[in-house]
Amino acid sequence: MNVETMQSSLPLLILISPLIGFFINGVILPLKLKGFAKTDPHTAGYTATFFIGLSFVLACAAFSKLTGVGGNPSLVSFCFEWFNFGGLNIPFELRMDKLSGILVMIITGIGTLIHLYSTSYMHDEECVGRYFSYLNLFCFNMLLLVLGNNLPLLFFGWEGVGLCSYLLIGFWYTDTEKANAGKKAFIVNRVGDLGFLIGMFLLFRELGTLNLVEINTLLSNPEVTTRIMPSVTLICLSLFVGATGKSAQIPLYVWLPDAMSGPTPVSALIHAATMVTAGVYMIARLNPLFELSPVALSVIAHTGALTALFAGTIAVAQTDIKKVLAYSTVSQLGFMFLACGVGAYQTAVFHLMTHAFFKALLFLGSGSVIHACSGEQDMTKMGGLKKYLPHTHSTMLVGSLAISGIPFFSGFFSKDEILYSTIALPGGVSYLFVVGVLTAILTAFYTGRMMSLTFYGPEKMSHDVKHHLHESPGLMTFPLYVLAFLAAFGGFLGVPHLMGDFLGHMPHFLSEWLNPVVPAKHLPLVGVKIPLHEGVVMVGSSVIALASFIAGIKVFKKIEFISDAFSGLLPLQKLLSHKYYIDELYSLVIVTPIKKISSFAGEVFDKLFIDGAVNGLGRGVRLVGASLRTIQTGDLQTYGLLMLGGVLLVVLFIFKVLA
Repeated sequence: MNVETMQSSLPLLILISPLIGFFINGVILPLKLKGFAKTDPHTAGYTATFFIGLSFVLACAAFSKLTGVGGNPSLVSFCFEWFNFGGLNIPFELRMDKLSGILVMIITGIGTLIHLYSTSYMHDEECVGRYFSYLNLFCFNMLLLVLGNNLPLLFFGWEGVGLCSYLLIGFWYTDTEKANAGKKAFIVNRVGDLGFLIGMFLLFRELGTLNLVEINTLLSNPEVTTRIMPSVTLICLSLFVGATGKSAQIPLYVWLPDAMSGPTPVSALIHAATMVTAGVYMIARLNPLFELSPVALSVIAHTGALTALFAGTIAVAQTDIKKVLAYSTVSQLGFMFLACGVGAYQTAVFHLMTHAFFKALLFLGSGSVIHACSGEQDMTKMGGLKKYLPHTHSTMLVGSLAISGIPFFSGFFSKDEILYSTIALPGGVSYLFVVGVLTAILTAFYTGRMMSLTFYGPEKMSHDVKHHLHESPGLMTFPLYVLAFLAAFGGFLGVPHLMGDFLGHMPHFLSEWLNPVVPAKHLPLVGVKIPLHEGVVMVGSSVIALASFIAGIKVFKKIEFISDAFSGLLPLQKLLSHKYYIDELYSLVIVTPIKKISSFAGEVFDKLFIDGAVNGLGRGVRLVGASLRTIQTGDLQTYGLLMLGGVLLVVLFIFKVLA
């Protein structure tokens, strides 16, 4: 891998900026004012927004430097030698190239909009300074994850976003349910992180380095690849276990829907701009490694496809507007891993980008709805909000059309590219294409249902809620319009070749941009597995998506569930609304046994054996002390007699030895 390195302080400045905001809101102001509760909400909000906004401006400057150079340029900031022992030298070094540059722009750009939105959304909450300090720290850790030039730094950011998710999801920690949701996210991610660590250790054992550029360069050497082939599948699968936790894939997806317990802007930040995309980024970054293991890629593709379909079916039956979007995120992440699994890494990054646009829009739009409805999140208690919230409705409609894959919104381009990749690339198989199409149909259907129940159906709000209804203030609607623009037109960065030729040889900008870092596998017009033309896939999926979206709107204008119209589907509706009872299954199979083992260890083993051994030792010492105490009479004659006896024993011992 030929990398043109340019020394620059910009990556470091991009990283440090939100960290300064964290220290001001999280340390300096609380110390000065003696507590978070006394921090002015506007001061905290504008301070945090300024520093993440500054990071975005610096990111734009850095991005322009990459744009002006051909090939594979990168900006490097060497900070200091982090640690060096046992042949392992880990510098604190940041690198921004064309792949990490896209992620940095998403994190800082969308992060700034979410911060700005939060200044209005959270202004009535207590301890807002704590909230904004966590928000800045979250962005810092995600930037560290994508800018780190070695796996330990990437993992440091990986763990940092896990910590911040725990803090933000459980922001309202006095509510037990919300606090438990934060703990659930933290614990489930620790399971995946163990797999990541194992993969990292195995990779160092095989290659002797954890530097990302060095790893990819070594893997271009046939001798090195031959040497590591026996362990490469284990390494890739271990790293993928980490990705299943962070990016919410089966079986470690269960934390992400519960993450809705946090404030809505937090949901937008986690689901769209940060954390959950970390696994996709890691696989794209290490694509030369994963290319060596067809088995690992097959596991990734099938896990992604199954997760996408599985989560899509659950989203159809949810009534909480944020839960619909949460399971939608799990499903869309499955699409990204499906793309990675068939070798379409560029397409996965493309969908990561478009998903960031429309999912941030939908989450912030749902926050605007919840804000207008006095905290109500149940869509079956809404309806008819279009006339009350015209700005929220119009922007959410754009986001809904984008996620549904309606031409020519952003999701149309990236989703179709994934579908076609599943049959056109050597790693694809026809039934994965079928699963992808079914998932796309479900996506359009449950999105139409969400819009119908929220904006188009009959009004079901209580009198108090209806009296309170009002459009969100400008600080909340402005980010919605910016994101709506990106969701509408962002897909034109990746116009498929067939359409590009029709539009006058319009290039696939994103593919050309990423090609030096993530080489493209060019999609032919005729599939390898089945003779299906790219245009047929494009038109067919568009027609199906549009029909499904309209059906979702029309069907649910009068009913809330399909089972309301078809009584025979009631058991299925209950199964889906209870999320296949997976949480209950986890509780039965994992949580309850662990609690019982812990209870046994605490009540029986600990008390009988551990406490018994410690207390027994104490009792033994007391008995010995009590026995010795009997000779402590205070009588000098008795002491003299004992001393004489001791001397006689010593003399007899010496006589016995000399004899």
